[in-house]
Amino acid sequence: MPDSDARALAPWRRLYLRFYLALLASLVLAACLFGFAHLHFDPARAGLAILGRHGSALGFVVLLVVIALLVALCAYPVVRRLTGRLERLQDSVEAWGAGQLATRVAVEGDDEVARLAVSFNGSAARIEALLTAQKSLLANASHELRSPLARIRMAAELMAEGATPSLRAELQRNVGELDGLIEELLLASRLDAAASAVPTLEEVDLTGLVAEECARVGAQLDAHAYRVMGDPKLLRRMVRNLLENAVRYGAGSTVEVRIAANGAEQLVLDICDGGPGIPEHERERIFEPFYRIAGSSESAGGVGLGLSLVRQIARHHGGDVRCMPREAGSCLRVTLPPTLH
Repeated sequence: MPDSDARALAPWRRLYLRFYLALLASLVLAACLFGFAHLHFDPARAGLAILGRHGSALGFVVLLVVIALLVALCAYPVVRRLTGRLERLQDSVEAWGAGQLATRVAVEGDDEVARLAVSFNGSAARIEALLTAQKSLLANASHELRSPLARIRMAAELMAEGATPSLRAELQRNVGELDGLIEELLLASRLDAAASAVPTLEEVDLTGLVAEECARVGAQLDAHAYRVMGDPKLLRRMVRNLLENAVRYGAGSTVEVRIAANGAEQLVLDICDGGPGIPEHERERIFEPFYRIAGSSESAGGVGLGLSLVRQIARHHGGDVRCMPREAGSCLRVTLPPTLH
């Protein structure tokens, strides 16, 4: 709908006027019915004469009830038609807000609600296009960085032959950190692109996968045999990121891992350490991309994407992750839908 047409709606198309006319029509109908019944109502014919004044009062009450029912029956279709479009608009907006960016609102009628639907569809299309372009740029830039990174690594190795051990270690650490950043950006972009698609899942031995990763970093595992439906590569990355985060910020403490069934609805994976812990006001923010806890040192490693990827992977599998309150250290809990155990 052109803007000029939207601003110049005919008065009878205004939604508030249609509500007003519906209310006015209901009141006029009620008045007419009441007047007609008052002129023609005879308590004797209604079999209420023996009740005297009480019969007349009862008949009057019955009359009011009948009029109210008639008005309600006549007004309901009109009001329901007007409000039904608002409910459908709300459902579409909620679906879009839940992440279904391709959702559009059906444009019905030619009034304020229809104009709102047109405006929303235009805004949603522009936002979807911007997000798609951003994801594409991120994925392409991350991919294109692979080649220059390989050349930088090769040059650093050649230069490090005559360098001191500390300089050589610093070069290797910086190149490794850049490599990890690019890899995690690529994975994040792939997960974003696959968010609206149906994931391809297979049965995964979750306990065996976690045990392998725990052995790699020396973490303690307490678990029975559990299996889940998922992508084994993504699940391994999720567990590895959690373990590396616990080792990095655990201040040398033992990392404890536990897998248990929380009833029949979900599996719970806890990865805990005895480090300084995470302040309560930052327990949700640690899952934001590139967020670092105040006071954390960059020399500890990490690029600030590990826990963000953990949340993406968990939600990709129908689960979630959160930081649990704990007196000492930190404990991250992943919940996943179970398969077998």
